[in-house]
Amino acid sequence: MSGFAVRYPMFQPAMRLITAISNAPIAMVTTSFDHDYLAQLVVRLYVPEGWGMVQANHLVGIILEVLTPTTFMISIDTSSFDTFNYLDPAPWYISQYAIVVPVGEQNSTLLQSTRNIL
Repeated sequence: MSGFAVRYPMFQPAMRLITAISNAPIAMVTTSFDHDYLAQLVVRLYVPEGWGMVQANHLVGIILEVLTPTTFMISIDTSSFDTFNYLDPAPWYISQYAIVVPVGEQNSTLLQSTRNIL
């Protein structure tokens, strides 16, 4: 599945494929490989219907804490959402993937917008 996202993109921060989203007041999101995100990055979740947790589709949240290179905590309450279903998506949605897309950053930090990756 990680072949659909560029592992070392030219532009950072980049979109990443989602492999898990926890059901919690502060959701933990897991990506298919290293995301290189920093705390305070603003991201949007895209969760197609076949992957479950459709309530999270198009929600925007702030990364509160980066736990590992592939996991982070986001300011979205998913405790009452359907379960995210990475291992068994609906067959008609197999070509659509759940993704997380950076859309902005907290004005007071501007860490990611000035980071040079070249």
